[in-house]
Order: sequence, then structure tokens, then C-alpha cells
Amino acid sequence: QVQFVESGGGLVQPGGSLRLSCAASGSAFSNYNMGWYRQAPGKQRDLVARIFSGGTTTYAYSVKGRFTISRDNAKKTVYLQMNNLKPEDTAVYYCNQWSSVGVLGYWGQGTQVTVSS
Repeated sequence: QVQFVESGGGLVQPGGSLRLSCAASGSAFSNYNMGWYRQAPGKQRDLVARIFSGGTTTYAYSVKGRFTISRDNAKKTVYLQMNNLKPEDTAVYYCNQWSSVGVLGYWGQGTQVTVSS
């Protein structure tokens, strides 16, 4: 199974921006469909954005127009650019290899994003 290391989180004011990074192990990264997920305290972990191996992207309704997922296959890294952040975006953010039957990699430690004034 593939392992992931997330980074880039932090404390930001409402309306601010952050860029998250996720570095993956494994030699076949370019073939992976990747997802960013988040888990707020007391809530389940939800899919926020996906990027397929061919580059197609999808977003949860709550972040559409504010978040952008991208990937650099040479660096085996997937990114999540988050703009116009809201307090409800506060969560631990994770990445993983997405599939229709569930994630295929190990969960990393995630990166904390806190949006607060």
C-alpha cells in the first residue's frame, strides 16, 4: 500500500488562503486517482476533492469555486489550493489514493487547518 505525507496546514483568518501538499510513495503515482479528505472534530472523514490520473477534477459542493486540486507526477505530489477559507473549513486534511471501493493507501497523520479570527 502507498503511504502519504501531508503538509502545509496552519492557522489562517477567514478569507485567507493555504496550499496543502501531499507527497506519495510508490512508483506508479501517475496512475493513481487521488483525493483530499478532511475530518472535523466529532465528524466523519469526507472527500473534499479528487483528481483522476488523466487530470479530471471533482469537488464537494461546499468547496467548489474556492479549492483547487492539482498534481505534479514528477514530484509524486498532489496539492490543494484553498482560497477564501471559512471557519467551517477547519479540520484535519488528509490525502489518499481514491477508488470507487474506498481508499487504497495508508492514512497519514494529516495536516491541521484552522480558520479563525
